[in-house]
Amino acid sequence: MLWDKVALAEKTGKRSSAEPASRAGSPTNRGQWLRQTENVLLLIGSLMLTTYAAARLDSEFSSRLALDRFNTSHAIGSDPALKLNGNVDFTLWNPKRIQAYRESLLAKTDLPIAVLRIPKIHLEVPVFNDTDDTTLNRGVGRILGTAEIGQRGNMAIAGHRDGFFRGLKDVGPGDTINLVTPNKAVHFVIERTEVVQPENVSVLADTGIPSLTLVTCFPFYFVGNAPQRFIVYATSTDFDGPNSPSGMLAGQIQNEGEP
Repeated sequence: MLWDKVALAEKTGKRSSAEPASRAGSPTNRGQWLRQTENVLLLIGSLMLTTYAAARLDSEFSSRLALDRFNTSHAIGSDPALKLNGNVDFTLWNPKRIQAYRESLLAKTDLPIAVLRIPKIHLEVPVFNDTDDTTLNRGVGRILGTAEIGQRGNMAIAGHRDGFFRGLKDVGPGDTINLVTPNKAVHFVIERTEVVQPENVSVLADTGIPSLTLVTCFPFYFVGNAPQRFIVYATSTDFDGPNSPSGMLAGQIQNEGEP
């Protein structure tokens, strides 16, 4: 009888010590643990989505603010006809170029020296006095060494082929170009378009007549550094400014308009 009681006590003790482990591994407890894990993961996911949405909203707000600043501060003179409408058409643009354009609006705030308009392709773009990367991201730029605004000669303007100047693929002889300055508007007519090698700087030479040369890289949809340059040559008959001094041009047409 004594041994039976001892054996019974031992069995009872083993069962009691095993019960907590059994309860811990029960389906009910596992379900609770899974639900808690799901709740934690949902919380983390919600925080990540909230952070992402806030970042996107901040980006869009900053971009809109930059565009508004561009509309108000990058106007030339007081004549409303000289002001940019700020409604940039990004339809043909590379997405990376759009982002670079928006960032450039915050990076530089100098005023343009003119506004370039090409009615055929509905282009209206500010012209700045240089062709550095930031300048070409937010507009087009006069190639240094060519005629300056208001001077008789060949003024060359460069732009990105995947940005403002992508529409040049659709222009041709007879199309008009208007260059608006604080003092007057000069009207040009396109005589020809051509494709040249980068080292061919003859297209930038002063011809002795009021002319405008637009430069961008070619082919327009080439992936990587485009190997050629697309040239639009136009002349004006209503320009009466002074002759431009001979400028020093680079040994080749640099990657103006290159991504």
